[in-house]
Amino acid sequence: MSNNFKRIPYGISSFKQVRSEGLYLVDKTMFFERMELAGHFLFLVRPRRFGKSLFLNMLEAYYDINEKDNFEELFKGLYVADHPTKYRNRYQMLHLDFSRVGSDVEKLSDNFDKYLSLRCMSFAKAYARFYPDGFVEEMERTEGGIQRLNFINDAAKAAGCALYLIVDEYDNFTNNVLNIQGHEAYHALTHGTGFYRDVFKLFKGMFDRIIMLGVSPITLDDLTSGYNIALNMTIDARFNQMLGFSEDEVRQMISYYHEVGAIKPEISEDSIIADIKPWYDNYCFAKDSFGREPSMFNSDMVCYYMSTLVDTGRKPEEMVDPNTKTDYKKLRNLIEIGNMTEERRQTIYDIVHTGYTISTLNSYFPAESITDEDNFISLLFYYGMLTIRGTLGAALKLGIPNNNVRIQYYNYLMQAFQQIRPTALSQLNVPFYQAAVEGQWRPMMNYILKAYHDTTAVRQLIEGERNLQGFMNAYLSLDPYYLVAPEMEFSHGYCDFFLLPNYTVYPMVKHSYILELKYLKADATEAEADKQWSEALEQIKTYAADRKLQSMLHGTQLHSIVVQIKGYDLMRMEEVAQ
Repeated sequence: MSNNFKRIPYGISSFKQVRSEGLYLVDKTMFFERMELAGHFLFLVRPRRFGKSLFLNMLEAYYDINEKDNFEELFKGLYVADHPTKYRNRYQMLHLDFSRVGSDVEKLSDNFDKYLSLRCMSFAKAYARFYPDGFVEEMERTEGGIQRLNFINDAAKAAGCALYLIVDEYDNFTNNVLNIQGHEAYHALTHGTGFYRDVFKLFKGMFDRIIMLGVSPITLDDLTSGYNIALNMTIDARFNQMLGFSEDEVRQMISYYHEVGAIKPEISEDSIIADIKPWYDNYCFAKDSFGREPSMFNSDMVCYYMSTLVDTGRKPEEMVDPNTKTDYKKLRNLIEIGNMTEERRQTIYDIVHTGYTISTLNSYFPAESITDEDNFISLLFYYGMLTIRGTLGAALKLGIPNNNVRIQYYNYLMQAFQQIRPTALSQLNVPFYQAAVEGQWRPMMNYILKAYHDTTAVRQLIEGERNLQGFMNAYLSLDPYYLVAPEMEFSHGYCDFFLLPNYTVYPMVKHSYILELKYLKADATEAEADKQWSEALEQIKTYAADRKLQSMLHGTQLHSIVVQIKGYDLMRMEEVAQ
């Protein structure tokens, strides 16, 4: 195989580097014109690792007046090369990335000022030729970030220069302050005479165009009197596909690497799509796009998978990049803000159990309202933990998009259970293998159900069916040999759990499982228990015969397991003959 092909720009956010090194690029330049027509002041929220930084870097190169002579070199072959817009290479660009500021409250003001000062100095050196002699020297003599911004503002107006501001991760350090230091520190930062608020006031009257990207809308609402947004693109159908990859874009990438011989012919395009779709796909950010446009893949995860496949000739063993997993602590911090922890935790249980929730989306809300139930669900959407899966009248059906996100929920649940009563999770390695390869499922189930008993007995207040479901979800998700499908729909109902063999990674798996869990209150009678058990036996027999289930077994032997729990005690557990 020749190495003369475009490499995948995994982890690279520099557009110039992508173009100079001839790396593979998914063309998103057709959205430039839409953005121009939409307005001068734009705002967009997208989950992390969706290609925001590379897109902004590309946008900067397109509008930068200093890159005018390099336009053909940078944009050759892209949509915008044949369809340039009115404002191409017209602006002097100031690019700020607030993730570089840090979140130490004690030093935040100084760190922000230093960062802003450095960026203004870089601006002065880059565009000195447009200003009178001594512009750079005068900038050096000016102290303070806001003072330097004012200096640029005055100089640009005097010289008739148009300015474009790009702010990446606009909410990074403010969200960290909110999560780590609390409301008081956050309020001081964003209200009154807070320096962050002051700088936004200056932005409003200084720049001809502004684009701001982040992961949540909280900060923006607290700053609205300082910065009036003309358009929130976040849930606008015109920009639903601007970040991330559509299935067609992913297939084009796969096809290219097949053509250049970087992927073995026996690894088909359809098999790759079948691999990655359950893990990276199913994002929809606009109500009007649902059912009308293709869902979107997480672009960074696709690049991780493809770069591994191209570089090694094999699919990655882990479908989620270990280096870029979202820290479950961010979800935990969000849940534990304020005094509504238990209610929000229950919301998580419900989402994990059913896979979705019904709610509306709030575009903006202040930090003080973060604990409101609807705002909490909206934040889960903005963080990529939920996505649009349908409508219910005026409300939205918001569901877990894929396995990657589902695991993040499970990680949270697992940590919550471990805090109540720690369990040696490494002891499950052998039982998991025994169940998958040898068909010995009792050691696995006995270990999990004992952990459930011990944990629930410590905190009887969490006794209940939803807790049982959440507990099983969390523990079963640790099993690398299976993809856990809760509430799998069959022709005659919903099976509690289907353990789908992860055969692409572990082809040695020879057994698959469906689990039917039955919960009884501690005071339930023996007659009630018998009746419930009989019904469960009939249910699982029906599920086992379902054609949909049979088509998903991939040659493995199916085991049908019924479990009955009373309070937090195991009553019965049996394999049902098919």
